Amino acid sequence: MARTYRSLNGVLLFDKPLELSSNDALQKVRRQFQAEKAGHTGTLDPLATGLLPICFGEATKFSNALLDADKTYRALLHLGQTTTTGDAEGEITAEHPVDVKQSEVDTVLAKFHGEIQQLPPMHSALKHQGKPLYEYIRKGETIERELRSVVVHDLILNSFSGKQMDITVRCSKGTYIRTLAEDIGAALGCGAHLIGLRRTAIAHFDLGNAYTWQQLEAMAEAERDACILPLESMMPDMPMLQLDAVQIKRLAQGQRLGLDTGLPDGKVRLHGPQGFIGVGMLQGCRLAPERLLSDVAKQAALVVSEINIGVE
Repeated sequence: MARTYRSLNGVLLFDKPLELSSNDALQKVRRQFQAEKAGHTGTLDPLATGLLPICFGEATKFSNALLDADKTYRALLHLGQTTTTGDAEGEITAEHPVDVKQSEVDTVLAKFHGEIQQLPPMHSALKHQGKPLYEYIRKGETIERELRSVVVHDLILNSFSGKQMDITVRCSKGTYIRTLAEDIGAALGCGAHLIGLRRTAIAHFDLGNAYTWQQLEAMAEAERDACILPLESMMPDMPMLQLDAVQIKRLAQGQRLGLDTGLPDGKVRLHGPQGFIGVGMLQGCRLAPERLLSDVAKQAALVVSEINIGVE
């Protein structure tokens, strides 16, 4: 019997398990919810676990806010060894004795606060000529890469014992934690690689509010659906602007509106008579549509039609 898929809109905070790719996790959750359309907001390696927001339906239009957001990780480093991949999946390339004091660790970690330069790893999904770098390295090819600037907002040492270091990192998008682990090991003079990684936050979304596969599987459909957060949960700090049906219809037709809103320039959440309709961009006293829900034009036309009938 063919599976029936349904239209769902919103965000599910999923706790991705070990040894499951982000895409496999996405497809598994999508099938569980029988959702017509779904996407995720930032890849986690199979050996990484933790927060993976799944966007259903219209939420995929607004996922860039999370893709571009700061992220927080709990990382476990093994000192004294480097690997081909920078993590436990690779083969050991070098081993060094570890004779590192707590004070040395504190000094080195302090150097990685703020804006730093990173060389993207070959074992990554970063694309070169349309293909991810990991496809080249699998064929034995190494591509020349440029250093990239990223920002480490917080770098906290949770524990340090012998050859293992447990850290919490809050960083900008594009930060490679494997590369950070390697660079910390190099700065300590003994080398290091990543042996554990768990994403604990993306922007305002926290892992504590996420659901595991086992939890979702044990729920009835109505319970699972109740776990889906509304579209606006993706943009809680964005100012809100209320519009009427006529204004919405004009925006849906691609027109700009002249409005004296009193709001600062930038993105705004747009609301109509029936609630959230999308995101607009304010510049001066002009409002332009940026991302609108698919049925906004239809709803606005219907409301305007009803208004006109009432006038007659």
